[in-house]
Amino acid sequence: MSYMVEVIADSSGKWCSNTLRFGTEVEARDYGRDLHSRWCSIRQWRVSESPDPVTARWAGKRIVFLTEAACRARGSNISG
Repeated sequence: MSYMVEVIADSSGKWCSNTLRFGTEVEARDYGRDLHSRWCSIRQWRVSESPDPVTARWAGKRIVFLTEAACRARGSNISG
């Protein structure tokens, strides 16, 4: 089990997420707060449990990718 951040960022009311899955609810919540502070289009956000494996960790306002697949899906470099 892992935790993901879901957002509603338009008028559709549809919850959406990315491929980031965190090992703890606290990490996901901290990432969600940071994301919300940077994106002005987020109307709502929440943390949900996911059956997916953990792909990242949140380390002091920085994403640390744990899998190369998560890095590619995010379009970033694996070092975070």
